[in-house]
Amino acid sequence: MRRQLRPAPEPDPFGLGSLAPLARPCPNTPRALLNQLCLLPLIVETPSDVVTGMADWMLSLQLLVLLGVANGTPIFAKKLLQNRFSTPLDGGLTLSDGQPLFGASKTIRGVILSVVCTAGVAVLLHIDWIAGTAMAGMSMLGDLFSSFVKRRLHLPLHAQVFGLDQIPEALLPLLAVKEQFNLTSIDIAVLVIAFIVLEIVLSRILFRLKIRDRPY
Repeated sequence: MRRQLRPAPEPDPFGLGSLAPLARPCPNTPRALLNQLCLLPLIVETPSDVVTGMADWMLSLQLLVLLGVANGTPIFAKKLLQNRFSTPLDGGLTLSDGQPLFGASKTIRGVILSVVCTAGVAVLLHIDWIAGTAMAGMSMLGDLFSSFVKRRLHLPLHAQVFGLDQIPEALLPLLAVKEQFNLTSIDIAVLVIAFIVLEIVLSRILFRLKIRDRPY
């Protein structure tokens, strides 16, 4: 019987044949080993917990950005527009304690621009604009709550009260989107703390840049 000759294997200059099943012995050449190392990420799946962790960190960063835009927009609006369109939100109403409802620094301009800008940034971050609107609205509500309490305590305008100046305007918007983004109580607590730290740092930077009137 005549032995049938097998066709000669085609040349494999890049060593790609070494990516065959693992049981197949790999060529022991430097080029083949290098190609294996370079192509290894293409055949190894990324662990799901790593993907989930990256998504969580990205969402946290996006929410912090939205909180920053919601609370920072009125500051930049005051710097750019000065006294234009600066109608007080409380209309100059004074309560029986002789103090204004919120104070002249809380303006209709600031609330409207905060909502509009935050909704726009949410769209840029691929987040529903309704979520951005809700976060801005609740953040402004938290800011108004802080001002209301400080007026009732007869504190002067722009007085600093650590915690009261930061927590409501971060906590309320996060609670508003808690169900939408599946936030846990720990998530919210961490984000509030992160917001407080960033707010303190950025306020001092903006003060040095002469954008804020005070370093808080």
